[in-house]
Amino acid sequence: MNNITALENPIFKIITQASQELGLESFVIGGFVRDYLLQRDFKKDIDIVAVGSGIDLALKVSDLLPNKPKVQVFKNYGTAMLRYKDIDIEFVGARKESYNFESRNPIVENGSLKDDQERRDFTINAMAFSLNENNFGQLVDPFNGINDLERKVIRTPLNPDVTYSDDPLRMMRAIRFASQLDFEIENESLEAIKRNAERIRIISGERIVDELNKILETKKPSVGFLHLYKTGLLDIILPELTALNNVEEIEGQTHKNNFYHTLEVVDNISKNTNDVWLRWAALLHDIGKAPTKKFNKKQGWTFHGHEFLGGKMVKKIFERLHMPLNHKLKFVQKMVIMSSRPIILADDIVTDSAVRRLVFDAGEDVDNLMTLCEADITTKNPKKFEKYHKNFELVRKKIVEVEERDRVRNFQPPISGEEIMSLFGLKPSREIGVLKEAVKEAILEGEIQNEYQAALDFVLQKAKKMGLNSI
Repeated sequence: MNNITALENPIFKIITQASQELGLESFVIGGFVRDYLLQRDFKKDIDIVAVGSGIDLALKVSDLLPNKPKVQVFKNYGTAMLRYKDIDIEFVGARKESYNFESRNPIVENGSLKDDQERRDFTINAMAFSLNENNFGQLVDPFNGINDLERKVIRTPLNPDVTYSDDPLRMMRAIRFASQLDFEIENESLEAIKRNAERIRIISGERIVDELNKILETKKPSVGFLHLYKTGLLDIILPELTALNNVEEIEGQTHKNNFYHTLEVVDNISKNTNDVWLRWAALLHDIGKAPTKKFNKKQGWTFHGHEFLGGKMVKKIFERLHMPLNHKLKFVQKMVIMSSRPIILADDIVTDSAVRRLVFDAGEDVDNLMTLCEADITTKNPKKFEKYHKNFELVRKKIVEVEERDRVRNFQPPISGEEIMSLFGLKPSREIGVLKEAVKEAILEGEIQNEYQAALDFVLQKAKKMGLNSI
């Protein structure tokens, strides 16, 4: 099978020339080959395997290119990288690997192309196109990956127990590829993931989160998360989530399964946003429900304060998995803590003051919050479903009206604390805080307009009642 059309980019001919001059063989391998055969757009990176020194090949390729791009050399790993136009090209020498049980970092030796293909994670990622002049474009596929592509199957080149035990991150990669490509994981491979699930504990939080993000970014993330759950990986990585898969019944009363509800919410929100952090908020929005679940005869099952506790739990998850503890954490926390606010609002008569408070508290994130809450509607009752969506539509219209009139998003009171101190000859004190809070409340309640003169008149009246006189 010849695939010359895959190799039309001039860089491949230059790699061929460089290989000839060095007297070694070279191949393009992995994702580029897989995506070409699947007729998918390939990512802007290419992996080249040299039967010999990958570093020497990279340096020779750079020397043959007109602008002689800089080569980044990673001697410890025997790899090198250069950028050609908008493509990152990584060069590595063909190698075979062995592993220590306590680490996913391999002991590496020089090897043949077949050795290198054997160490790859899946058959669909072990295929290569020859870049050698005598068989340029020929597919080298010792593990019949092309058949697995046609059957839409994820399978390991070697015994899956060996593949997954050697590098446990491959278990998550199997699930991620199944989710991204809409493939099935071969049954033997799936059972091996279950047997080796505990090995995921040696993988760093950063690498785990990288795979979780890629699963969350798929069209239907529930596919990946159900695989994670059924293989036992999710219980190790995110036990706060699997704790939701526990439905209890007391006196004939049950509550919904919040685990499967959560996965449905994540799928719903994925139809309306590509923002991975908003998808994280959907994934974690109900994690406070397991520890706050209570039953009483009057109310049945309750989850009082689950949003607030959930916000605290989000921080612990981010810390444990070494996720960014910056504005991304604050955003996810905010979405989780506020996740019920618009739902409560949609249940009641939508008042201007309630909408003002929602916009004030959510600020620039109010649209994201509404997107999350609309995704949270998973009722199978068509009348309820329609009612909630109509109410949310009303809330969205009210938000636009209130925003245009009252400008409370990122609201700052029109009269500052410094000006209040100057008006009454006061130093920083409790009274200043009381007056500022009173102005804010008056605006949010619609008692006064969000403008300077109205705020000044209100402060003067309020201060007089407090026994303060302007100077």
